[in-house]
Amino acid sequence: MKRSRICLLILALLTVSCGQAGTGAPQGAATSAGDPGAKATAGQGVQAAAPSNKETVKVEFWFGLGGKLGETAQDFIKRFNASQDEVEVVPVVQPDYSTTETKLQAAIAARRPPALALVGSGAADQFIEAGVVEPLDDMAAKTNFAWDDVAPAFTAVGERDGKRYTMPMYGTTQVMYYRKDFFKQLEIDPNEAFKNWQNLDEAARKCTVKKAGEVTRYGWEPMWGSDNLIDATLSAGGKILSDDGKKVLINDPTWIEVWDLFRKRIHEDKTMRIHYGGEGWAYWYKTIDDVMQGRACGYVGSSGDQGDLDFSKIAAHIQPGWEDHPPAPGAGGLQAIIPAAASPEQQEAAFKFLAFWTQPEVTAEWSVKTGYMPVRLSAIKSPVLQEAAKKRPAILVPPQQLELASPEFIDPTDGKIDDALAKAADKVEIEGVPAEQALNEAQKEAQAALDRALADKDGK
Repeated sequence: MKRSRICLLILALLTVSCGQAGTGAPQGAATSAGDPGAKATAGQGVQAAAPSNKETVKVEFWFGLGGKLGETAQDFIKRFNASQDEVEVVPVVQPDYSTTETKLQAAIAARRPPALALVGSGAADQFIEAGVVEPLDDMAAKTNFAWDDVAPAFTAVGERDGKRYTMPMYGTTQVMYYRKDFFKQLEIDPNEAFKNWQNLDEAARKCTVKKAGEVTRYGWEPMWGSDNLIDATLSAGGKILSDDGKKVLINDPTWIEVWDLFRKRIHEDKTMRIHYGGEGWAYWYKTIDDVMQGRACGYVGSSGDQGDLDFSKIAAHIQPGWEDHPPAPGAGGLQAIIPAAASPEQQEAAFKFLAFWTQPEVTAEWSVKTGYMPVRLSAIKSPVLQEAAKKRPAILVPPQQLELASPEFIDPTDGKIDDALAKAADKVEIEGVPAEQALNEAQKEAQAALDRALADKDGK
């Protein structure tokens, strides 16, 4: 049976670690040299003896958050540490999510993991499959943790055989941001415009301005990549995989219809456009700038964009449905995992911190400060969020969308279906290739990858 890349790396490093037992520190342990803000050496999990009842349990928490996100996380950690004397969370800051995941692989293999780490849903899925993550159910039962209040869109990735292995710490989704002044001038009712993509299509036509054959203001700007296209397709009732998980459905008529609408508007009617390429997130900020500078009437962006927007000009709305279908855009959670190799005392201590972080008022405060979604459904009605919404109504849009969202797709082919969709999106959005052609090619590639993955799983 072929294993995922994480499983293979963990197995390989375990072999090296076991072969060098008794020779000092395990080889391959990750370090945090050069990681800004690190307070402990990454890869060197706290190895204290089992604490007495009076001792404080130290818990390393690895996460790759910078800027405002990182500052807010550090503040929450300090507040938790100050609130009690049983647990001390020691933040170990990594450059980004992927670095956290790579270093965590090595630390788990070397049997010196942190007690807590923040990873993406795809990586969480692979760590669970590798059998190196501790289930949270017993720890949650001791605190009467309210799992039914955690958004299902964020918890599905961590569920296996009736057990829960991950705790979402915050979520993200893409919502609609639009210019209030343009909509008012053109007498466009936002609630009608965002009722479905067909209504928004008409509003975008109305909002587009052309002079001497050149577009000076675009009606709408999707964000480059497959995410917006997939969201619209899910909201039209499309599926990525068949219910039995054996067939890739990304070239069925629903997918073709949705993706071709975007192609036509970008390349033929020019009521939409995308920015693409460039270094890092340059395309993202160019899209935001177009709306802020009046070169576009709106765009689809992350819930986390709210810190970069001027809400005296901008308003937000949940994504539209497609025709008579209700909205069903994707939502993804950033997941906390507790490695199985951590000591029982550290595992219990780590869960106490997660219970603090995910309290309705605390996760609501995270949403207010960062724009990302709270993970508790009850946080939407919390005084923290409601008071902030009086000044910035847009802050309620991501959590409202959360109630309609589709769970994040976890690619069973180690990213190959995602890659095929990304390439198809580039063909449609950048090159203007008809959606049917681009998606047929993507489906063939993705189906072959899925067939291999299923065969490997069956031991063939």
